[in-house]
Amino acid sequence: MDSLNIITLTNSNIDSEHICCALSDKKCLNGVKAKKEWLKDRFKDGLIFKKFDVRQKVFIEYIPADNAWCPIEAPGYMFINCFWVAGSYKGKGYGSKLLDECFKDSEGMNGVVVLTSKTKKPYMSDKTFFIKKGFSVCDTASPYFELLVKKFRNEAPDPVFKKCVKESKINNNIMTIYYTEQCPFTDYYIGEIVKRAESIGFPLEIKKIQSKEEAQNAPSPYTTYSVFYNGQFLTHEILNEKKFDKLVEKIKMG
Repeated sequence: MDSLNIITLTNSNIDSEHICCALSDKKCLNGVKAKKEWLKDRFKDGLIFKKFDVRQKVFIEYIPADNAWCPIEAPGYMFINCFWVAGSYKGKGYGSKLLDECFKDSEGMNGVVVLTSKTKKPYMSDKTFFIKKGFSVCDTASPYFELLVKKFRNEAPDPVFKKCVKESKINNNIMTIYYTEQCPFTDYYIGEIVKRAESIGFPLEIKKIQSKEEAQNAPSPYTTYSVFYNGQFLTHEILNEKKFDKLVEKIKMG
């Protein structure tokens, strides 16, 4: 592990570096481009993206919580936006090394917060890893979201979810999907299910979150992608055509 370099993405190198998430997925080329543009816009807000110099998913992305695209109140904290160690690099200390980078870059702050879930979920960081690293649950939001914190200052206030996500409800009686360009996969799969919904005549509304302010007042903690139906939160998992069809069938069956 010590022989591998950690690369920090900047405006100077991001165009020539991969961003780990969608290395082998040709369908997501437009999504990768959009994600890189999203990152460039966030660098000025203090976002840091670090990865090991390997062609795999071994990276961490974090930003001061005041600028996070997440509806939380965590003044003076750092927010882990995305954290992924996959494949043969799992279980070898790479995640710990990346988290240490986050801790170092958060010196002088109140601590570090991360969005997780009660049980392990796709696209979300594993809660058990953070608990082992000294994090604890500081707030929850329906149906399964948890906010974890590692404080550097015991007297600092606990981070909390904003009221807009406590009920996980919206005022809309059709399927509604909120998403951002934080993930390179959302662009392609949004287009796929929009076509599918049109072909079967299923009402669908897409709401793209395009600013920090919109994200910080979103109805779901997971602003990257969240699905609602009849005002109720259903899932944060990105839907492909097959998953969309199953969800529609379940809805029609009541």
